[in-house]
Amino acid sequence: MPLRPLSFSILPAIEAVAASQWDALVRDDQPFLRHDFLHALEVSGSVSAATGWEPCHLCVWQGETLVGALPMYRKHHSYGEYVFDWGWAEALERAGGKYYPKALSAIPFTPVPGPRTLIAPDADADAVRAQLAMGWREQCDAMALSSWHLLFADEPEVEAWQRHCPDLIAREGVQFQWRDRGFGDFDGFLASLTAKRRKMIKRERRLVADQGITLHRLEGAEISEVDMAHFYRCYTITYHERGRPPYLNHAFFERLRQVMPEALMLVQARLEGRPVAAALYFQGGSTLYGRYWGSEVVADCLHFEACYYQGIDACLAKGLTLFDPGTQGEHKLVRGFAPQRVRSLHYVAHPGLAAGVAQFCQQEGVHIMAYRHAAEEALPFK
Repeated sequence: MPLRPLSFSILPAIEAVAASQWDALVRDDQPFLRHDFLHALEVSGSVSAATGWEPCHLCVWQGETLVGALPMYRKHHSYGEYVFDWGWAEALERAGGKYYPKALSAIPFTPVPGPRTLIAPDADADAVRAQLAMGWREQCDAMALSSWHLLFADEPEVEAWQRHCPDLIAREGVQFQWRDRGFGDFDGFLASLTAKRRKMIKRERRLVADQGITLHRLEGAEISEVDMAHFYRCYTITYHERGRPPYLNHAFFERLRQVMPEALMLVQARLEGRPVAAALYFQGGSTLYGRYWGSEVVADCLHFEACYYQGIDACLAKGLTLFDPGTQGEHKLVRGFAPQRVRSLHYVAHPGLAAGVAQFCQQEGVHIMAYRHAAEEALPFK
């Protein structure tokens, strides 16, 4: 029997596709691509047209079977993306154009490198990608969107999209990640470091203990509604200190606790038995992801302990080989987190802006690659 032809659809909400169909395309190391995660963003109202994230997910079908998918949003601003294009928007608007809305394929508020394009293992990947490209190009034309952006895709996916769409502009980035080099346990990790950095980490952990703070890792069903409410209070403090409202609401986190508890790990810092700070992690098949943090107290080195050392310790205890602690931070470098190349891809409809963006990304990329190589030389391992 000949294979049925491919077709694509645009979904106004992730709930328009069955979770079983969507999740059949998701690797076990990517909790952020799961239907439950994306649905929690939408049903909580954290992602919606009202917040500037208008879902328009692309799906490719072979008959009634979902064989390809790409999370996509019409964006009315550039908040919550972590690949900054405000300057591009300003340039186009100064020239009389309109940058927003634009199309964005990413995990909202989640700058985690990984797959973005979901393709069934037995599907014709090139044919599926062609359907998805037709989908985002048609959206750009039909909705007068200035551009399409694919953020934090893994390297094989970036290369596949570049082969399929040579007009896409690549932008370089750097994040810091920890990998298990056969350390065995935390003492083995410390033993791999130079004496200076080994002493630094021991001192930082001792300082936390000397302040009377204890750390506790809660997983899955151990995380109660009260624990999540306390975490959320801490999370909001981080944003309020910067003078901004939090991107995500309490309903989002509480829903995650209910529908995907097996993916959650909560590190809770306690003082005299009372929780005073918290960091929320996500677990994949081989990777731990540190995502959100906040504290009600000012305590020396508590952030390093809750967000870095507890994560490393958990990876070594669980046999997880990769720890992604989140964006930013040369301060991660001296604690054993190595620079990792990340790339995004950009389609810009306006020819003049596209030329300017391409030149900017090329020049920026030279500096970022030099920085990454210098950072690799500065790693604290013996």
